[in-house]
Amino acid sequence: MGDVSDAAIVSALRRQMTIATAKQAVAAGNLANVDTPGYRAREVDFSAALDRQLGSAEQLATNHASHLAGTVPTSTVRSQEARGLAARRDGNNVQLDHELLSMVEAAADFSAAQTVLAGKFRLIRYAINEGR
Repeated sequence: MGDVSDAAIVSALRRQMTIATAKQAVAAGNLANVDTPGYRAREVDFSAALDRQLGSAEQLATNHASHLAGTVPTSTVRSQEARGLAARRDGNNVQLDHELLSMVEAAADFSAAQTVLAGKFRLIRYAINEGR
């Protein structure tokens, strides 16, 4: 099994936080349109968003030997129309309980990543302070 680098861990946590933020934004947009006739709820497809985050990165240009090479993610998380939600008579299919649950799940995902990231930085700070 290969070693997992600090950069890979931080990158994975960044991706998780980005997707969680997008899920909350989409759910908030759905909630804002709960009474809009004909509005169709949107959702973030986690696996498609993760595939886009993992698959598209642009190489950083280096023009000096001391510059660090790397990549910058170029994709953004996209939403799609939610499937499987029953529409009301006005054509709107936003379900309050579904959106609130989505927001809570996204907040939990973000919080988990934030907790791991904070622990990672505490370890780095400890290593720096103990080296003096």
